[in-house]
Amino acid sequence: MPIPIQIWRVYHKPRPVGYAVLVERLWPRGIRKADLALDQWAKDLAPSTALRQWFGHEPERWEEFRRRYREELAAAIPAARQLLAAAGDRPLILLYAAHDEAHNGALVLQDFLQDLRAAPASRD
Repeated sequence: MPIPIQIWRVYHKPRPVGYAVLVERLWPRGIRKADLALDQWAKDLAPSTALRQWFGHEPERWEEFRRRYREELAAAIPAARQLLAAAGDRPLILLYAAHDEAHNGALVLQDFLQDLRAAPASRD
């Protein structure tokens, strides 16, 4: 059974145990860095600033946001593979800050990483 990749909103407590990675370009509001206890801050795997601003968390833009973000992630496969390797045999916890739990970049990244893990390594 593969190691799980979970998403978790940074404001929810308690956080699951695992390799904790913040997958936002901006630091979450109201949280001190010392209080988040991260293993990694993967800014390079977060949506670009331009894409994030275009999306604006508008649900009607969700499908197009997913498509564009996956295009960005396709250019970051080495970094994505490094993230999976860094987690090792621990569950991977993707931390996000968005209020909308059904429309956020962590969901797209979770799917992308699961697809990448299932794909042959030669796709890089």
